[in-house]
Amino acid sequence: MPAFEDGFLDVPARPGKPRNSGLTHVIDKGLNLREIEGLFDTAGEFVDIVKLGWGTSYVTNNLEKKIALYRSFGTPVVCGGTLFEAVYARGRLDEFKAWLTEFRFSHVEISDGTIEIPRGRKLELIADFARDFTVLSEVGSKDADVNIAPYLWVQWMREELDAGAWKVIAEGREGGTAGIYRPTGELRTGLVDEIEHSISFEDLIWEAPVKESQAWFVKHFGPNVNLGNIPPDEVIPLETLRLGLRGDTLKEVLLGGSPEPAPAG
Repeated sequence: MPAFEDGFLDVPARPGKPRNSGLTHVIDKGLNLREIEGLFDTAGEFVDIVKLGWGTSYVTNNLEKKIALYRSFGTPVVCGGTLFEAVYARGRLDEFKAWLTEFRFSHVEISDGTIEIPRGRKLELIADFARDFTVLSEVGSKDADVNIAPYLWVQWMREELDAGAWKVIAEGREGGTAGIYRPTGELRTGLVDEIEHSISFEDLIWEAPVKESQAWFVKHFGPNVNLGNIPPDEVIPLETLRLGLRGDTLKEVLLGGSPEPAPAG
């Protein structure tokens, strides 16, 4: 049990697992079994879903053991969207479904950040996979030079949710340099504002792999914002941001915006 639950700091309330908001979506770039056990030993209460980054699941020797270990911790696993795009480009969708079933994946990510998939076809695929899996769809390009108009982000997100996606992910890459970010890593705050006013808070996962963007989202949306592509060693640091237990968010989250401590009694 986390030490902060003793109650003396009155930290913000956080829903317990399984939760629908305040999700921490973690990226696994090749963790071994001992590292996974260590992650859940210290931070398991804060890990809601794990993504096996891009195509790493396809070249992992102990994939079955890894998935079984994550399942033992009550945590769903999803393959990176790049693997789906490779499958689509190769025309191996049926084989992919069989592979997902064989390895007992409950979730699947459907994206088109690297290759072009016609809009109608992507929506068909989301609806098709949603019959057997929980679908996370992703909107946005992995090419930092591609700048999609905000109204299209909103339109595409709505369409994909309507097609059957459980959550829609706002692309940011694992380095925070594309999609909702400029190549410099600066967040496109105007784009975020456009999306937030049109899409339900709980339906969105914002990719936020670095502290600066994590802190911005927590200050902007509050502790229970859904954040994705979180490195394993950033899970506990992110939770401290959510609770105002780090200087970046202490005033805004824990102290309610007040810069001054309460006077001594």
